[in-house]
Amino acid sequence: MMKLARLLNLALLVLFPISWFAPLARAGLLPFFGLSEMSVVSAVETLIETDLFLAVVVAAFALVAPLVKVLAVAAIQFRFFRRGALDLLDYLGKLAMADVFLIAVYVVVAKGVGIGRIETAWGLYLFTFCVIASMVVTHMTKRALR
Repeated sequence: MMKLARLLNLALLVLFPISWFAPLARAGLLPFFGLSEMSVVSAVETLIETDLFLAVVVAAFALVAPLVKVLAVAAIQFRFFRRGALDLLDYLGKLAMADVFLIAVYVVVAKGVGIGRIETAWGLYLFTFCVIASMVVTHMTKRALR
């Protein structure tokens, strides 16, 4: 089980960065996003110009927390860190899931307002998959280390 968890975790090192640049949604005529396609990175770039605090929060939850979690789980899997850190890493995964929830709320609100058009794109599904897979890998690692 540990070999599979290691492989999945290392795959997340590739998949997370792809999900950050992949289109989350295609939007038109929405405030803050004059882009036709919106990704996590383009959202952070746009937010830097309009709301620096929110840009930092989004970057922390969507970029930093998942990457730190994947690297820390790898360090535990390869015995560089102790198993005790896994409980803290569960919390980091939940922070990244909060970001997925906020994106979903944004899509629902934008559709409900009826101004412009918004469609979810494949990057949202990839990012969501990565976050959930990261939680599963953490669980698999905990079970393998028991």
